[in-house]
Amino acid sequence: MDQQSSQSMKQSIMFSHKIAQLSKALWKSIEKDWQAWIKPFDLNINEHHILWIAYHLEGASISDIAKFGVMHVSTAFNFSKKLEERGLLTFSKRQTDKRNTYVYLTPEGEELLLETFECYNPQTYGVYSGSLPIKDLYGKFPEFSELMSIVKHIYGPDFISIFEKSLSKFEEDFTEEDGKLRPVPKNKEASSS
Repeated sequence: MDQQSSQSMKQSIMFSHKIAQLSKALWKSIEKDWQAWIKPFDLNINEHHILWIAYHLEGASISDIAKFGVMHVSTAFNFSKKLEERGLLTFSKRQTDKRNTYVYLTPEGEELLLETFECYNPQTYGVYSGSLPIKDLYGKFPEFSELMSIVKHIYGPDFISIFEKSLSKFEEDFTEEDGKLRPVPKNKEASSS
């Protein structure tokens, strides 16, 4: 084996290990904080994520939820069914697409999702707190362009497109008043256009 291919193998293993170890550490912190955040609402992470995806996509197919939620299709379907049983989601077909089933938030589902946003406390989120020294030093939070490029090459440009749309929609649909997140009233939004 020549030096370049062994170096390449060594670099590959080191890179993969770094990504795995750091991702696992971040996820463990995020998982713990996310579970604590939504526990009062009798939701698990998959259910909360599905509500969030259905909100952002304004109707999402089960395959959309699975892809964007990075979960198996059966997981997306089963947890969506549980949310439907609780009256938080509805399932329907579109006139233009009878093959796929689409999931929509009910008014109760949207209300519950908004309640979870109102109860979010940044100080209890380890990843957010861990990022503050970078923000203090550089005046901004860490950028994700390299990480997004990796994810784009793994999951495809549609994943990043939906991700960016969800961030834009969140930015447009919410405002912060007195340290609290508030939805922008629909009629106010329409009248300001």
